Amino acid sequence: MGQQSTSQDNKATLIYIGDPMCSWCYGLSDELTAVRDYYGDELDYELVLGGLRPYNTETMTDLKDFLTHHWEDVNKASGQPFSYGILDNAEITYDTEPPCRAVRIVRELDNDSAFAFFSAVQSDFYLKNKNMHLADSYHESIEKYTNLSVDEFDSVFSSAQAKEDIKLDFQRSSELGVRSFPTLILKVNGEYTVIAKGYAKAAQMQANIDKIRAR
Repeated sequence: MGQQSTSQDNKATLIYIGDPMCSWCYGLSDELTAVRDYYGDELDYELVLGGLRPYNTETMTDLKDFLTHHWEDVNKASGQPFSYGILDNAEITYDTEPPCRAVRIVRELDNDSAFAFFSAVQSDFYLKNKNMHLADSYHESIEKYTNLSVDEFDSVFSSAQAKEDIKLDFQRSSELGVRSFPTLILKVNGEYTVIAKGYAKAAQMQANIDKIRAR
């Protein structure tokens, strides 16, 4: 259990800004889960889809050397496993808008499942090497981690409205001043303080959070 805030005002909110196809966000996954487990209902949580490379047209093969280097660094730092086969696929572009859109849909329709689904999408891409542009790549995780039906998800995923709505998250990320992912921000009494930029251990994030809440 985390340290109780001395403030009597509204509960603090931990804002997580990330992208399912951001490798350092994937690396942070277990540490973020540990932080959320530690505080539980003491904090509110907000998930914002930042948009790492939305609408990018480069293929996985185009970016193979660049991504291999980053994925290896993330693996060394976090221990998260990677499958590298997708980097040889010249048909799939490294467009991170579709998985951001998918997570936003779940957040809007079944918010309690949003963080679990976000983590599942990360594994679907990095470990199972699914093509996250395709609606059916999300079906297994929709059925396992949410209360939505795949038909309900599919109808929204392909809609023009969903493609417009995800831009609101990208705008929210920009308004928060976020320039890299993952970023964690704690909102207390209307004030925003950065807790972590990039990969960080749970203990360090918790120390930062407790220091701010104790003010």
